[in-house]
Amino acid sequence: MLPSAPHRTPTSRLLHTQKWRGRVGLCLVASLSVLAGMTDAIGFMATGDFVSFMSGNTTRLAVAISNGDWSMTLRLLVLVAMFVVGNALGVIITRIGRRHALPLMLSIAALLCAAAAWPFEARFPALLAAIIAMGMLNAAVEQVNGLPIGLTYVTGALSRFGRGLGRWLLGERRDGWRVQLIPWTGMFAGAVLGAVLEHHFGLHALYSSGLLAAVLGIVALKIPRRWQLGYMPR
Repeated sequence: MLPSAPHRTPTSRLLHTQKWRGRVGLCLVASLSVLAGMTDAIGFMATGDFVSFMSGNTTRLAVAISNGDWSMTLRLLVLVAMFVVGNALGVIITRIGRRHALPLMLSIAALLCAAAAWPFEARFPALLAAIIAMGMLNAAVEQVNGLPIGLTYVTGALSRFGRGLGRWLLGERRDGWRVQLIPWTGMFAGAVLGAVLEHHFGLHALYSSGLLAAVLGIVALKIPRRWQLGYMPR
């Protein structure tokens, strides 16, 4: 005779659900961060411009202005603007798709594959497609169990981790600060992978990013609907 399942109180069931929702969400964050890091490294090595690291492009923009390099200034202004447009499109697509991840991820995959397939030597349009895709990616996950998460930028994550470490050293025992290393680790690992792929395939390595985006969108279908709604922006 099989042993009966342990009885759980409503409170224990809620805590159990929150625990698993957090684990699944952080696994998704790690995977999406790998995608962001991989795409950023491929784009940077192939074009010389950052695809998701807009802090870097903003600093470059300021330097271009100080040097009077108006051609570079215009180029970088367009890159930053397209990243903002991508974020807006991500929210619009998720709303149209009733906050399902699959339409968003397939749209991202289509843009990345279009960038990889760009046939001309001038790669600026391919760069813009990849940047819009990375802006859209931020609509996939905004928070996990109330913790803010950044997918295509990790400065905030490192800052939150550092502040949490400082509080821990002072004896405060708050939860959540350690998980901020997850997007940084994912992005770093993805960037290493993307650099290797770009060495072998050049801009065509973005096909790998597109494939990964599509796979993650399909995998997201297995995440309980209520959990997915909690991860995505409202």
